[in-house]
Amino acid sequence: MDLVIFLPLLIVMGAFMFFASRRQRKAMQATIDLHNSLQIGDRVHTTSGLQATITGITDDNVDLEIAPGVITTWMKLAVRDRIEDDAEDSTEADAESTATELTESTGVTDADGFKKD
Repeated sequence: MDLVIFLPLLIVMGAFMFFASRRQRKAMQATIDLHNSLQIGDRVHTTSGLQATITGITDDNVDLEIAPGVITTWMKLAVRDRIEDDAEDSTEADAESTATELTESTGVTDADGFKKD
């Protein structure tokens, strides 16, 4: 009698654990694929939010140039993702053109972009 009550609960818990581990496995495989595909010259984000360019790669470490002439060594596991140049360039260009349009259409603006009276 007690088994009939707990059987649906056990099935639901088992399904939840299966799908949670499957999602975790996919995320881990995506991270491994990223680390295996890193190349010198790639722009990356680290897990701490640093943006840098890869200047050297070994089995477990990457050398990142965080400023001109400043190279630091990080574990590959600290690389979170690759920065895609095309999306970043178009976003920056859109932001610059919007700021230019605002300045030209409103006349004089203050530092926050608001029109001065």
